[in-house]
Parts: sequence; C-alpha cells; structure tokens
Amino acid sequence: MSSFDQTITDNIAASVAEIPHPSLPKGSNIYGGTKIFPDYQAEDGETYFTLVHGIAHESSVSFVAVLQATRALRKGFESAIYFYGPGAINALATRGFPTTGDSGFPGEQNINNALETFIAEGGTVFACRFGLALHGGREEDLIAGVIPAHPLDVQDAIIHYARKGAIINSTYMV
Repeated sequence: MSSFDQTITDNIAASVAEIPHPSLPKGSNIYGGTKIFPDYQAEDGETYFTLVHGIAHESSVSFVAVLQATRALRKGFESAIYFYGPGAINALATRGFPTTGDSGFPGEQNINNALETFIAEGGTVFACRFGLALHGGREEDLIAGVIPAHPLDVQDAIIHYARKGAIINSTYMV
C-alpha cells in the first residue's frame, strides 16, 4: 500500500502521463551512424601505447582505455598498456565478491575479462609494482600474463614508445 495522500498520488499519475513511455520502441535509431574518419589500420611497425592511472569501477576511463588498446591491436598495431599509480589495481586477478572471479555487481569482471582478451590476442600489459604496493596488491595476484614493472619504468616506457613513434594514449583519473 502507498503511504501517499491523494494529492501526491494524483500528481504522480499526472507526471507519468505527461510524456508517453517508452517514447520509441526498443531498437529505434536516435543517432546517425556515419563514421567521419577512415577505419585506419596499422602500417608496418606502428605502435599504440596506453597509460592508465585510473581506478577500476570508479569511472569508465580504465575500461575504455583497455577497449581502445584492444581495438588498436586488432587494427594491427603493436599495442601495450601500462597501469601505474592506482591504475595498477586494474590488473589484479583477485577482484570479485563473494569469491574471486565472481561479480558482486554486473560488470565487475569487465576489466579482467577485457585484459585477458587483450593478452590472449597478443597485447602486452605492464603493472607498476609501486602502484600495486600503494593499494595492497601483490605480484602473485596479477592477471596471468601481466608483467610487474619497477616504478622508474613508467617514464622510460614512455621514452621507449615515443622513440618508436608510438601513438600514446594517456588516461588519468583524479
């Protein structure tokens, strides 16, 4: 039973009736599909390097960065991701609730699954040891195939990939 008085109940009915729902049936297009730029593919030796300094599930930044790196890999780029600072915890295999690997909420394993796909398809993933240590992550808890890296490697990895002429996608979440 509702605890609203008749005035509130009438106002709720009026509010709901103002705009018909759903306004469009499922599957309706409300956005155009024209792609502006060509679907570029990697040329020989091209590299795509992604830096991630975002926390899993605190925004879409980290997950979208993994998806972009995977797309670059599929376009033929040598593709690598470097998680540093709080971003390092994205690379932990121990995520889950009530047990590791479980999803305590829909999508909890999205980053893990996307990283496993990226690695399986030939991508390289680094995780900063200091970033792990700051958040209690252990090297043995990393997703299989993730390479633990020294904190001083962050800058040298950027130099390495810049000298290779890499496209560098640096994501940062405060």
